[in-house]
Amino acid sequence: MLSMLSIIAISIACSGYKSAGSQPLTNANAQPQPAAQTNPVSPVNAKSQDRIPCTLKMASAPDLNGLRLGMTPAEVLALFPGSSTDAEVQSSVARPPSKLGASGFVIMPSKYGSKEKFAAIKQITFITLDGRVSGFTAGYNGPEFSDIDKFIGRFIQGTKLSPVESWEPEPGLDTTLKFLKCADFEVRLFIGGAGGNLNYAEFRDLNAEKIRVERREKARAQAKPTP
Repeated sequence: MLSMLSIIAISIACSGYKSAGSQPLTNANAQPQPAAQTNPVSPVNAKSQDRIPCTLKMASAPDLNGLRLGMTPAEVLALFPGSSTDAEVQSSVARPPSKLGASGFVIMPSKYGSKEKFAAIKQITFITLDGRVSGFTAGYNGPEFSDIDKFIGRFIQGTKLSPVESWEPEPGLDTTLKFLKCADFEVRLFIGGAGGNLNYAEFRDLNAEKIRVERREKARAQAKPTP
């Protein structure tokens, strides 16, 4: 009887050992492993990797047939013979600036002796801050481009501006509007319209933009009623 009980006990013990041994060994102190990633990996945007930050200062900003950010209205008008005696232009230039120090005027090159130099440009809108050009936009007569990169490629010739790959697209306008933001200035190029008659190049003085924003916020704060 005793030997029979011993045999049963040994059999149960061996069965339990085999059952336990069939389970994988685990480390009680080990951290649980995260589940395998099932989401697809987003492809790397090769063009984004090719973009080189533009570190150019205002001194290296490109000019547009002699037009530059930071010029005075008088310096601008000197490039357009006859504009200084144009009543409409003079009225705009002489208009008192806003409370923020901003003003503006428009030049149509075809009206003046510089029409050959600016033959491709139909209109230039200038924005000034404290008597200096802080931004200007040149509207072109054409030509028509199939893609904004072709306009950029032509525009940057002879300048220090970054190559086409470094220009960033405006969200939703990838093939028609791109910009290049440098240390002190920004250039934006747009294509559109029949025959490219809506093409434009815009130049912005980023330091002037910052000053304008600070003044606007300060004016808003001062306009709020005291509680």
